[in-house]
Amino acid sequence: MPTFALPVQVGGVGFDYRLHMAVADKWIELLKGNDEAWEMGNIVHTLTNRRWLEKCVTYAESHDQALVGDKTIAFWLMDKDMYDFMALNGPSTPNIDRGIALHKMIRLITMGLGGEGYLNFMGNEFGHPEWIDFPRGPQVLPSGKFIPGNNNSYDKCRRRFDLGDAEFLRYHGMQQFDQAMQHLEEKYGFMTSDHQYVSRKHEEDKVIVFEKGDLVFVFNFHWSSSYFDYRVGCLKPGKYKVVLDSDAGLFGGFGRIHHTAEHFTSDCQHDNRPHSFSVYTPSRTCVVYAPMN
Repeated sequence: MPTFALPVQVGGVGFDYRLHMAVADKWIELLKGNDEAWEMGNIVHTLTNRRWLEKCVTYAESHDQALVGDKTIAFWLMDKDMYDFMALNGPSTPNIDRGIALHKMIRLITMGLGGEGYLNFMGNEFGHPEWIDFPRGPQVLPSGKFIPGNNNSYDKCRRRFDLGDAEFLRYHGMQQFDQAMQHLEEKYGFMTSDHQYVSRKHEEDKVIVFEKGDLVFVFNFHWSSSYFDYRVGCLKPGKYKVVLDSDAGLFGGFGRIHHTAEHFTSDCQHDNRPHSFSVYTPSRTCVVYAPMN
């Protein structure tokens, strides 16, 4: 409904924002396949495909995915491994490592490119492992279809927030990353910035680079390839530092990025940007850089 988020004075209905509903649908569509086949241009197009100056509230998933009969992003990624391999004092699995990495990347790129506001459904920020199911009895639809109940059980009528707070579980790192995303937005206000430029959507490297406000976001979706001295374009010259790193140990990552490193720009144009600097971008990570001066 194109006029809902326009001012009344120009013929709109006058709402401040609309929900960017296509984003959550796109992630579920992609998660049903193999992430090695994901197209960077397709992801960027879905996140940015909205009318100019129309404010949107974006989200990676909502209550729809958390209700019984569907799957959250975390469950699509990690499935039954979530029940046995989320303790930090026990072994991990390739599914868990992949799932936690992509869970963080999906949320940050959604927040970075998807709109001017960000929505999260309770518990999904740390990958809540179970669905929601309200007490219900059996019913017969007008069509004659029989829908079984759950014996009016309250067992799944809850959210386990203790999981995100438990420092001995991998859920805690995912919750810490979600908090860090919010703090990044609070400090830099990138979501409502007028400046947004996607400089790279590289299908072979599986890399997406974009500017939002003063920040430069670098996403490497490749499942195995890490890139040294990878050049990224930027608008402002100077010195850049890491301000958010999904691979940090605090967030359940492997700690492959040095946060004390300083990245100096050169006047070398790159990806249609007037300046550029080099970074190390490990596989399945996202790193945000900010000017130091």
